[in-house]
Amino acid sequence: MHLRSEPSILYFGTPVVLISTMNENGTYNLAPMSSVFWLGWRCMLGLSALSKTTENILRTGQCVLNLPSIHQVEAVNRLARTTGSDPVPAGKQQKGYRYEQDKFGLAGLTPLAADTVAPPRVLECPVHQEAVLAATHHLAADSAAQRGKILTFEMRITRVHLDESILMQGQQHKVDPDKWRPLIMSFQEFYGLGSKVHPSTLAQIPEHLYRTADIEAAREL
Repeated sequence: MHLRSEPSILYFGTPVVLISTMNENGTYNLAPMSSVFWLGWRCMLGLSALSKTTENILRTGQCVLNLPSIHQVEAVNRLARTTGSDPVPAGKQQKGYRYEQDKFGLAGLTPLAADTVAPPRVLECPVHQEAVLAATHHLAADSAAQRGKILTFEMRITRVHLDESILMQGQQHKVDPDKWRPLIMSFQEFYGLGSKVHPSTLAQIPEHLYRTADIEAAREL
């Protein structure tokens, strides 16, 4: 029996991303988030309009999307309720956030130079996606109470780096889903993927049929 329900959040399970950006003074910011999805080599991010990550992306138009596996969960959790904004925005103060200047040091993670953007990659994450800002959209623009509080960014991926440990045997451009164990956020808790539950008809479609012009454009950078 289904009951009418009003959950405060609708986080039914999405991958955790560590977004690295450049601060105005040349230092690095690193922020965990999970309001994200991909279509081709485009990625949509949902972020608070008051976050340091948002400020940095709007100013520089660049970031790196670092995807942790379940093995980096402790490092990700150390970043919880920290912000690169000083002073801490009122809404984050209410949730118990504190200002942290050295996010990489706090998490025990290592910055690694990117190829096409200024922000660094996170060495320990198995997946790095360098990205540039393609478009900015305002979420809930039709609501006077929510207007201006959340932005969505369309990011164009300019370079992808994958750890050998998650690749298909002998295939440099294909991730093995039996090896890749992303860190998942579901209703504010951390989870990982289990084993495959059923063969997928969609998996019979060759992956190269999903390739877009963005991949060719990225090769020129």
